[in-house]
This record gives sequence, structure tokens and C-alpha cells, in this order.
Amino acid sequence: MKKTIFLLCVLCFSVAISFAQKETYDLVTYTPPPREGWKKEVKANTYTSYTITNNQTKSYCQLFIMLSTGSKGGIKQDFESEWQNLVVNEYGVKEVFQETETITENGWQMKSALGSFVFNNQNCAVLISTMSGYNKVVSIVSVTNSEDYSSDLENFFSSVEMGNPSIDFPMTQTTTAPPGNNKFAFNTTNFDDGWTSTVQEDWVEAAKGNIRVLIHYPNKQADTYNSVLLDGLKNAWNTLVAPKYSSAINIEFKPINGWQSIEFAEADLVEKLTGKTIYVVLFKMNYSNGSGKYLEFITPNKRSFEEEFGAYHESSYGWEKMENMANYNKFAVAASDLQGKWTNDFSGAIQYVNAYTGYDAGMATHASAENFQIGSGNTYNWDLGVASGQVGNIKFQSVKSNGEFSMTGNWQIVFSDMEGKPRTYNAYFSCIKGLRILWLDNRAFAKVQ
Repeated sequence: MKKTIFLLCVLCFSVAISFAQKETYDLVTYTPPPREGWKKEVKANTYTSYTITNNQTKSYCQLFIMLSTGSKGGIKQDFESEWQNLVVNEYGVKEVFQETETITENGWQMKSALGSFVFNNQNCAVLISTMSGYNKVVSIVSVTNSEDYSSDLENFFSSVEMGNPSIDFPMTQTTTAPPGNNKFAFNTTNFDDGWTSTVQEDWVEAAKGNIRVLIHYPNKQADTYNSVLLDGLKNAWNTLVAPKYSSAINIEFKPINGWQSIEFAEADLVEKLTGKTIYVVLFKMNYSNGSGKYLEFITPNKRSFEEEFGAYHESSYGWEKMENMANYNKFAVAASDLQGKWTNDFSGAIQYVNAYTGYDAGMATHASAENFQIGSGNTYNWDLGVASGQVGNIKFQSVKSNGEFSMTGNWQIVFSDMEGKPRTYNAYFSCIKGLRILWLDNRAFAKVQ
């Protein structure tokens, strides 16, 4: 296996570039390896695996999607534990050959590492990717002795999406619509953990007891890039927070610089509408892909804030309780909301490295455009076009379907024909100012006006 190539930073939490039907195991949604010969095995309460072997070349590849377990406190502790149990103990790997920095996306932190070992006098490589978040840890392990399966691994990892165990199952929906936003059926969501979200003109408000969190919509003025983190935080505060209050004391701006920087500001403020003195925190995690959102936490005092979300600290990790509040921008779907054209465009690239030299081994690119045209009588037309492959050898594919859809409650859509089979999507809306984004199995679709 002198030229075995692996991916590092392979879990992109992105759109799947595949025509195959997706599957879900525990918290992981993915597209199974498409090549004929892969065999699936489900071991109860342990893992789902896929294995392929070639008796002529003596090559093989295995993929293990492990069942989630309780987190040990964060990505550092979780990764060290998973590496020891799933790599060192299983394969006798002596040391990490190559590893990635920790990345954060949608409340999950991810770290990958590569190791090597010898089995049946052949050099083998094992790659583990560990995801830590929502008090859970999940790992995906791949093992192979040949570069023949590089494209299979690429397609699989590109399709992986992580679920959110804390808010996937809202209990009820009501139809109370705020002024100026009554064109959708559902504008309030009551979550089973006690939080209630309501659509407002400039934000979604999540409330529980005497705590409110404003999930601010994208704002051109507040979101303007500033190379000085502190100056950008002050600008966002003055744009999003200050206009609602008449006076401020104990105001502090405490940003944290890092690969994914954190914006944190706090003050005791007097509300203009009520005259009450309250404690307010403005928070944003600046994710590497630019998806961070400003969150405004409003509590009676600092103590009640810290009891719910934890105290301020200067490290760049351990902010999950605050980060997760962005996910409460989530609302049910009615069939009447769907008429029109919904589209999703995606592009991305994955860089390969040689597992033994660390040198560049080429790049694969992906681009796709997927459209749902929803008509009267619950009819639809669907099409997907994909361009993917190694740079210099891009291949193009397209597929179409049409039929009728139905709703399973207000959180699932069933399409009668998707590549010859019916398919059910988990569905919900998130809000931006004046518009909604339709999410189908964690893929975002915008309505073409």
C-alpha cells in the first residue's frame, strides 16, 4: 500500500453529492457506498458497518458508523477516548500519523486522525473522525489496505450529515402569526424541552420561563466584516442591541480570538418598552464557513444567565449551550406553504494527501443544483444535476422525477417518486427577514421569487 491516499478533514456537514438514497443510523445521515460488492452489517447497540473485499488483489475496506455514546466533556476528552478504544485497542496502532485541527459546525466539534498498522503482512491505514456535541460523541472509522477505495470513501464522507438530538422532535405547533408575517401556517413552535420559539420581524424569539433569546436574522450592517474583532463586536452591539434600551451599566466587550473567534458582550440595561433593568449578553461563534449567528440573551440578572448557560470563560470551546440556541429557529411546514420553486446549489472541494509522505495528491471537486417545482394539487417536478470528480476529469450527471407529495404531520414530506422510489424527508422551515428557508434532511432550499 505504498500510495494509499486518505482524506483528512473529511466530514464537511454538507450536501450529499450522490444519486443514491440516504440512510440514517442514530445521529448520522449518509449515503451508503454505491459500488457493488459492499456488504452492510448492523450490530445491535454498537455500530453499522460496510465491508468490501477483492479476493484477487487481497484488498479490502471497512467503514464503521458507531452508535453515539455520552460525551466525556468535550472534543479533546472524547477524541482521546475514541482513539484509544476504537483504534489503538482494536488495531494496535502505536501513534497518530497525521491529525486535523478541531472544527466546529452546527453545535458539533470534529477531529480526525490517521494511523497505520500491519495485518497479514500488509500495510493498512485506519482513519477515525470523531464528532462531539449535545452531550454526545459519535465516531466513524474507516480501515483499508488499498487506495482502490479512495473514491468510495470520498463519496461516503461527503454525504455525512449530523443530526441534532436536542431539538429534533418538537411537540406541538400553533398558528399564532405576528403582525406582517401571516403567509405561513406555523409561526410558533413549542419544543419538548420547554423552549417556545416565535417568529418576529427582525429575529426569532426563543423563550423559557423568564429567559428570552433573540436569534437575530442576518443584518448587513451588523455582519460587516471587521479585521479587528473588538471593533466588529462593538458595531454589532450598537446595531442589534443598543437601540432597544435606554441606559447601560457594567458594559463589557470580551471577544476571544482564535481560528473560530467568539464575540461576547454583556451589560445591565434598561428596556425602553418595560422600564425594567435586565442583564443582556450578545454572543456569536464565528464558524469557519461563515454560518455564525448573533444571539441576544435576555435574563433578569447575571446569575440567572449563568445558571442556564454557564459563566464566561476565555477558552474557545465549551460554548455549546449558547451555540445550540441558534437551532431554535425551526418551524413546521404545511402543504400550502410549499407552492413555487425551491432550489439548492452546492459546490465544494476535498484535498487529498499521501498517507506516507504527506504530499499533495490531487483535489476532487463537486457542484450540484437541485430543484423542486411544487404545483397545485400537491404535484411536483424534481431535478438534480451534478458535476464531480478529480480536477481534470470532471463527470456530469442528471436525473429527474415527478409525482405527488403528501405530509406526514407537519415535519415530514413524502414524495411519491424519487428515482423510481417514494422517499420521505424530514422537513422544517428556518426564518430570515421576510423569507423562509426550507430544510429537507438538513439540506437548505431557498424559494425562487
